[in-house]
This record gives sequence, C-alpha cells and structure tokens, in this order.
Amino acid sequence: MPNQHPILHCTFLMFLLYFLLNAAPVSCKSTIEPCSDSNSCNALLGYTLYTELKVSEVASLFQIDPISLLTANAFNISFSDVEHHILPCKLFLKVPITCSCADGIRKSVSAHYRTRPSDTLSSIADSVYGGLVSPDQLREANSIADPSMLDVGHNLVVPLPCTCFNGSDNSLPSIYLSYVVKPMDTLAAIAARYFTTLTDLMNVNDMGSAAISDGDILVVPIPACASKFPKYATDFGLLVPNGSYTITASHCVQCSCGPQNLDLYCIPSSLAVSCSSMQCKRSNLTLGNVTVQKMSSGCNVTSCNYDGFVNGSILTMMASSLQPHCPDHQRFPPLRAPPSSLTRESVVAFPPSLSPSQPPLLSQSPSSPSEGTGLTAPKSSVMPATRSFPVFSPGSGPVGRIASAASSLVSAIPILTPSFMLLLITLMIPVAL
Repeated sequence: MPNQHPILHCTFLMFLLYFLLNAAPVSCKSTIEPCSDSNSCNALLGYTLYTELKVSEVASLFQIDPISLLTANAFNISFSDVEHHILPCKLFLKVPITCSCADGIRKSVSAHYRTRPSDTLSSIADSVYGGLVSPDQLREANSIADPSMLDVGHNLVVPLPCTCFNGSDNSLPSIYLSYVVKPMDTLAAIAARYFTTLTDLMNVNDMGSAAISDGDILVVPIPACASKFPKYATDFGLLVPNGSYTITASHCVQCSCGPQNLDLYCIPSSLAVSCSSMQCKRSNLTLGNVTVQKMSSGCNVTSCNYDGFVNGSILTMMASSLQPHCPDHQRFPPLRAPPSSLTRESVVAFPPSLSPSQPPLLSQSPSSPSEGTGLTAPKSSVMPATRSFPVFSPGSGPVGRIASAASSLVSAIPILTPSFMLLLITLMIPVAL
C-alpha cells in the first residue's frame, strides 16, 4: 500500500537528521601542564557572565575574595557597597585563582557549586561556568555514577583549568589566562587582543596550526609584575597582571603593575584598618615613599619597598640606586567603575591598561624572579575534553534527571561524517516515498 503521508514522513526524517547533526558531541581541546610537585601559582580564568550577577555572587562561584575579583579587572574598590554591585550579563571578567597540582596536572579544585532544581551537569559546565569545565570532568571529579540522579543541593567540586609555566613567557614575568574560544574567534584576533604574537600563542599551546574551534580552552600569557618576596612570606610568588592591582597583607597593602612598565609598586591600601608598621627601618620613609636627589652623575633614587607579609607583619626594605635620569611620578593603572551595562571593551575584554587604539608596551623592565623560581620556556600538551550539545541554561532547562538521561543518550551517538550523512539520507528517501 503506498505511503499516504509522504510529506509528514519526510518532515519527521529531516527533523531526526537535524537532531542527530546538532546533538553530536563536539571534541574540544584544552591545554594542560603536567606537574609533580605541591607548588601553586597565581592564574586567571576568562569568564563570561551567563546572567546578571552581583560581584559577590561571581566571587562565590569560584570561592575567591570579591575584592580580588574587582582588582584583577582594574575596578575601583572605593565605591560604597561595591561587592553588591550588579554586573551585566555577557560581561567578560578575568577571575584570579590559585593554580595547584592535582592528579598530575595543573588545575584549580577550590571551586564548589551547590546544585539547583533545573541543573544538569551540561548546564552547570557550559552555562554557569562558561565552558571552563566539561560535564565529564564534573562527573569524574565528583564520582557521579549516574548523571541522571543529580540531587538538588548536592555540593559539587568544580575542577577548573589553569597553568603556571614557572610564571614566565619568553623569560619575562607572566601570568596565564585560561580562555574559552568563542564562535567568531580566530587565533590571530586573540593574540592581537592580548598584545602577544600568533607564534607565541601557538608555542604556548603546543599547536601545529592556527585552527581553533568554539569551546577550545587556550592559555594566553599576560605580562605581569613579579615580586621578590622571601619564600617564607605568605604572599611569596605574587604576580600582578599588567594594568591591574591587588590587595595583599590582610588588606593592608595595595600592589600595582604598570601601565608602562613591569615594576611592582606597593603602597598602603585604602582598606587598611589595623595593620603593622609600614615604615622602613632606620628611615623616616614609609611604604611607597620615594625620594630623588639630582647629582652631576645622574639621579640618586631612594625608596621604601614592600617585601612580603610574614606572621602578621609587613616587611619593608630600603632600596637606593643611581639612575641616569630622575623618574617621573609613579603612574597607576587607570581604574574604572564596575559596569552596569555592556560596552565593546567589556565584551571583547581589552586589557584595562591599553585601549584598542593604544600600541602594546614598547619597553618592559621586568623585576627579577623570586629566589628559587627558575624561568624556563613553557611546555604544554593538549588533551581532548568532550562537551555535549544542545546546551540548556540553568534557568530554563529541563529537570535534571530527564535532561541528564537525554545527555547520556546523545553522548553515545557517533560524530556524523559527510559520507555517513549521505548514506543516511539515501536510506531515508525510499522510506519517505
């Protein structure tokens, strides 16, 4: 008997084909750094807000101090109630984290997430954390045997990517940003955005070609000011990205980097309430004070510098040098108010120290690395991470159990090659007719 509903059957089969094509898992690359020690470092995550969030809510997602989130993005912390400021959806932020060694690779394991009624592993990974983690990584880190049985209120460990590479790039102090590739990104555009070269990005990420895909996680070197604190200091190894600042020593000291050099400059923080003495010994200079004396042979510069935080005490150190010319007044990175709406710069994430019209740094005077920190060229390897599509947002997604079961089914479908699709269509046509 001839088929009485050819159009209906064709529509159904084409819908099935469309679903298979769009539901196939996408293999994303992620640059990792093998490790075998217990040392940690400062690192950054490139994160795009999936909805409007308060500063404190973003900080809570990554278990970091809200002040550190603000300073890493050169936001002014002097505004009243700044931690409760609402940031706009799609805003790009640099999130400062501590990068540790776990399971033989560099990653951050300090973030935790409490599940909500509409959550699935896919929605948490791809939406809430913006692709910085995959559903499979969440499942493995939390020993979840059945993702469809994701209970509400479950406290998940969220493993996040990071790299240290000895805090250097081409022998200059650097901090590494883990960046999730977006649909319209190219490697050349990312390199230009962060004032590095295509060759450098390819070397750091161990890439044979400049081809990248949506969802890949790249590491991007950001020039930084390196500290020279002793190993026993609480803030030993402090790195401050160029064009930003940080608060250290129990909120007593503010250290800035740039905008035109890579010399760390520290002064008393505006948040200081109860702090130890910041005066240099045998001197009337306090932290951040600089004196200059013109001489026939040049300029004698004396400064009171920060030397780390040890057992609740702020260490200071006098430094004197003869320079050819007297230095100008210290310039600080330009600070901005936390945004309430999006601008072009906040979406494409230009470094705060350099606007799109400004050239990159022409001269850099990096501080010497801390004792015991050897500067070597970074080495990396690339490993795949699987993400499943389609992605459901936490707010509008289906209930966890149903969506997770569907996600598991989708993950079992092989990636469709052109020849396989042609064969599938060929088999469908006689059935539809």
